[in-house]
Amino acid sequence: MRNIVIYTTKKTSDIKDTIEHLDDIEESQIRVELSVDLKEYLLLNPSLLIIEDVPNLNDILMTTKFQVPVLFVGDPITDVTVRALSYDYISKPINKDVLIVRIKSLLKIKELHDKIDEVSTTDELTGLHNRKYLQERLDAEISRARRYKTPLSCLLFDIDFFKVVNDMYGYEWGDVLLKNLSDKLKSFIRKEDVLTRYGDEEFIVILPNTSEDNAFIFGERFRREIEKMEFIPAGEEERHPITISGGISTYPCMKNVEEDANTVIRYAEHALYNAKKRGKNKIVQFSQINLEF
Repeated sequence: MRNIVIYTTKKTSDIKDTIEHLDDIEESQIRVELSVDLKEYLLLNPSLLIIEDVPNLNDILMTTKFQVPVLFVGDPITDVTVRALSYDYISKPINKDVLIVRIKSLLKIKELHDKIDEVSTTDELTGLHNRKYLQERLDAEISRARRYKTPLSCLLFDIDFFKVVNDMYGYEWGDVLLKNLSDKLKSFIRKEDVLTRYGDEEFIVILPNTSEDNAFIFGERFRREIEKMEFIPAGEEERHPITISGGISTYPCMKNVEEDANTVIRYAEHALYNAKKRGKNKIVQFSQINLEF
């Protein structure tokens, strides 16, 4: 479902009345929002913004970079730079046919951009998000956790003795194992969780609004599930035992320390390394280890 959001000074808009029943704008939800809320547009997950009769627009444009296409209704803006994924103008009185063409064109740009973004942030083998997506999303989740004072947990998993699988059965079976493990992880996480492939045999799960203890429960449950996993490469009569190790960090991790996405991941790495040193097939919490820098 695509969201078209119209910002105006009124609670209604003639533009909404014009386009909401048109087949040309199929599968779109159209809503009208007050112009004073324009800076919070991302909360509505829009595919297109239509900005109509917004006061002090120049001030907004000077401080806001729109991450979606924007259609301005009225006179072209000439004295300030518009920073947006794409933008266009339509003057008043509005020609209905021109309006539809402009809207469809901007929606198509958003669709193409989303496809390119999906390819660039998706791991080809597992279909999971990659490190590029993780960095962007984790920064956003940390900002949200800071704003609402909620915990945010990061779990870093690593397949124990993964090199042995590649050496014994070949890289094709290593890929099969990675795909099987990622599929199991997908079935474990919630809709709001963020799952990424972090390295060759490493995966990160970001758990918003989740304490360290609850993240540990999640990690232990998944670790036990992997212990039982049936991984039988072709030509083998018995399953090859698979285990994982994991490290957990929970934001805020340390008092009086400025922490960002890289910091939170680094703390999870410390916990993972500790799990490896303690014999593998373990989940370790960052708060439970003694750091040696």
